[in-house]
Amino acid sequence: MDPVNVALPLEAVQTAMLAAVRILAFMTVAPPFSQKVIPATVRWMIAVGLAIAVSPRLTSAGTDTTAGFVGSLLLQAVIGALFGFLVMMVFSAIQSAGTLIDLFGGFQMASAFDPMSQSSGAQFQRLYQMTAMVLLFVTNGYQIVLGGLIRTFEALPLGAALNPDVFMHSLTTGVSQMFVGALQIAGPLLVVLFLADVGLGLLTKVAPALNAFAMGFPLKILISLSLGAFAFLALPNVVQGLTGKSMSMMLGGGS
Repeated sequence: MDPVNVALPLEAVQTAMLAAVRILAFMTVAPPFSQKVIPATVRWMIAVGLAIAVSPRLTSAGTDTTAGFVGSLLLQAVIGALFGFLVMMVFSAIQSAGTLIDLFGGFQMASAFDPMSQSSGAQFQRLYQMTAMVLLFVTNGYQIVLGGLIRTFEALPLGAALNPDVFMHSLTTGVSQMFVGALQIAGPLLVVLFLADVGLGLLTKVAPALNAFAMGFPLKILISLSLGAFAFLALPNVVQGLTGKSMSMMLGGGS
């Protein structure tokens, strides 16, 4: 029996490989796929599957030389990682909001290392981060993120180079939006905690023997736990808004 010979077009294979490298680099950096709870094998399988699905719609970017193809692979890896960094920076607003609450509420002293996210943080930071990751899967936000990644192949084809000026503009915009988003999430609670410190300071001036600052830690913890629940209830809408922002930033960074 003669062996079965399967001939694959070289350009199609190269296009699928380039698309897979961009998707895999993106998923290595961008949440929620960058979490350690998702095995690397699963990321590889998703990247290859998506690349095979979208490659017929992509413009061929194959090269005849090995050096040119390796350079194209490295370029797609850099582009995918940069797009993933933009998405990660947008969703870092939620983690930053939890960090601010920990800092002003007195929880920062109980920070610990989280092996899943490879970061160190206290209670509110880890709670907000884990909740955001869960909401991305529950609300199908991860599909919107992947849809934005697939649309980057139209905004920035495989054979095109990334414009540094456009990406830097998207980067600076993302940094400002991250800080604004963190303040919008944690701002009301931070104002209350600041006013609590001011009140304790005035009470110490009026009655120095009372030692009002001894009540500071339990009072601020009580305020953080009580009012933090209201900020926690707003996270679904926040995650939905950040998902849309991450998609627009990826498309803006590629155009």
